[in-house]
Amino acid sequence: MANRDGKGGRGLGARLRYEFDKSMAAGPIALIGWLAVLSIILIVIAGAVITLLGITPEGSGPLDFGEAVWESLMRTLDAGTMGADAGWAFRWVMLLVTLGGIFVVATLIGVLSSGLEGKLDELRKGRSIVLEKDHTIILNWSASIFDIIAELTIANQSRRRPRIVIMADRDKVEMEDEIAQKVPNLRNTRIICRSGDPTDLGDLAITSPQTSRSIIVVSPEAEDPDSRVIKTVLALIHDPDRRAEKYQIAAEIRDGKNAELAQVVGGNELQLVLADDLIARIVVHSSRQSGLSAVYSELLDFDGSEIYTIEQKAIEGSSFGDAMMAYDSSTLIGVTDAEGKVWLNPPMETAIRPGMKAILIAEDDSTIEVTASPLNVDHTAIALYRRQEQTAERTLLLGWNRRAPIIAFELSRYVAPGSMLTIAADTPELQADVSTLMISGSNLQVEYGIVDTSSRAALEGLDIPSYDHVLVLGYSDHMDPQATDTRTLVTLLHLRKIAESAGAHINVVSEMIDVRNRELAEVTRADDFVVSNKLVSLMLAQASENENIGAIFGDLLDEQGSEILMRKAEAYLELGQPMTFYTVTEACRRRGEVALGYVRKRPGMELDARKMGGVVVNPRKSETLTYEAGDKIIVLARE
Repeated sequence: MANRDGKGGRGLGARLRYEFDKSMAAGPIALIGWLAVLSIILIVIAGAVITLLGITPEGSGPLDFGEAVWESLMRTLDAGTMGADAGWAFRWVMLLVTLGGIFVVATLIGVLSSGLEGKLDELRKGRSIVLEKDHTIILNWSASIFDIIAELTIANQSRRRPRIVIMADRDKVEMEDEIAQKVPNLRNTRIICRSGDPTDLGDLAITSPQTSRSIIVVSPEAEDPDSRVIKTVLALIHDPDRRAEKYQIAAEIRDGKNAELAQVVGGNELQLVLADDLIARIVVHSSRQSGLSAVYSELLDFDGSEIYTIEQKAIEGSSFGDAMMAYDSSTLIGVTDAEGKVWLNPPMETAIRPGMKAILIAEDDSTIEVTASPLNVDHTAIALYRRQEQTAERTLLLGWNRRAPIIAFELSRYVAPGSMLTIAADTPELQADVSTLMISGSNLQVEYGIVDTSSRAALEGLDIPSYDHVLVLGYSDHMDPQATDTRTLVTLLHLRKIAESAGAHINVVSEMIDVRNRELAEVTRADDFVVSNKLVSLMLAQASENENIGAIFGDLLDEQGSEILMRKAEAYLELGQPMTFYTVTEACRRRGEVALGYVRKRPGMELDARKMGGVVVNPRKSETLTYEAGDKIIVLARE
């Protein structure tokens, strides 16, 4: 059948209605436009009627068209204006105009209200583009994000107008409220939240990665989080509209098996933080050296001394050993070559060539300077070399989670022959997990038992005082963080009572999931607490600021690299006499080691506001102290 207008339409009326519908779909602006047209028509018609029919208010002369239109306009905008009108003909015309005006104004108010509500809903969705420069972007959402923000606000204090942009698949207002609740002190940093999928190129563009200073990709609270992290990195790196300059990306990967794929995707623009490996290695190192977790926390957070990689023209041409002595308020721990490769504690005779950068521990990059003052080294206070022989160790592991196999493997790389690891936990998969443990070499033997680690009687049956080290892990694979830490606290309290009953000191290192529970855990008097989420957050924050931090900590925590050790002061020094830290540095330099600090536990140390337990990293070398039995020197050594 042919169309009635012969042009493929359905008549003029239908086409006009279609055009009207299209204009209405344009939104509030179109609605306001139609109301304006309607108002003009109403006012013009009323003005024309008054002029043509000669209708005038009583006691007034004839109105021209302009005056009639003005009178109509006033009554359209304000219904009360017609109250003073006189003459019934004029009143009837103005009544009709006023009623039309009421309809127009009421509709206009409704349109404006609806438009504003829609705009607020749009703003709540967080879909507007971020127009910032030199900002830090955090992608995805997890419990680690609050510690990351807290650390970045400290690092940003010296910057002008610092911004942190967060994008996650969550409601924008909910994110802002939660951040305001858990990170109340943002200092001079402003937080900007956006809702979206970080794996989507269109959503990523909202955060303006092309103008960012650094990007942090946290492991999301979702199934298969590593896949989402890798896909996010892929979207950043291979975005067709990406900038030409390289990004500085720090990404969290939970399973080390996915690290190789992530590195292939990210290339030299990506620093990986292997969360489980990082925590497991620090647990192992801390278990063998009480107080070591405080050293790692000091190097990782921004409140105190941290690691900087910076060009230092003043030491070019010097040997590494001589350059170590050139700083009073900073500690030189290594160098990077022209290609950016990290060398921690290189041989003392290593020449520092142009193009190399110094790796230093300092309170702030502004405090790094070569000191011209003469060295104050007391050679008579340096003791003869006393080598400490390694002996077999017995370690007890209480509790179980996905990091336990990594801990067992790391432990097997360090212990002496004849060492024993006893595993006691009550998870359903314990037997299967233990049967698949990977152990390096034959130095470590493993035994296990199904034990309720929250039972005092069960723990006493393990003869805990006979162990050299006790590691307490949370059941985080089966419980939420608070329930996990609660059970860990119960175990720690039992261990404290067992130690008191036996009149012995038990070297206990515990993993805590939530940093807020650390203060509660201190009543148990464990030697060290490794706060899992906190360490990962610190590492991600540092990696976003220092492109070499991943390689530096990879070297520190690897058996083949340089290692932070805490050794008795008498192994380096003659005790009981005052000396500067220059002397300590020289004593370590003679053994091919770097002196990082010391541990001096004195009365009142428990009042330390930062809870360092007597650990001091990067002291001034000109500071004079007297070391006594029980004091330790913190060194960076290759052993």
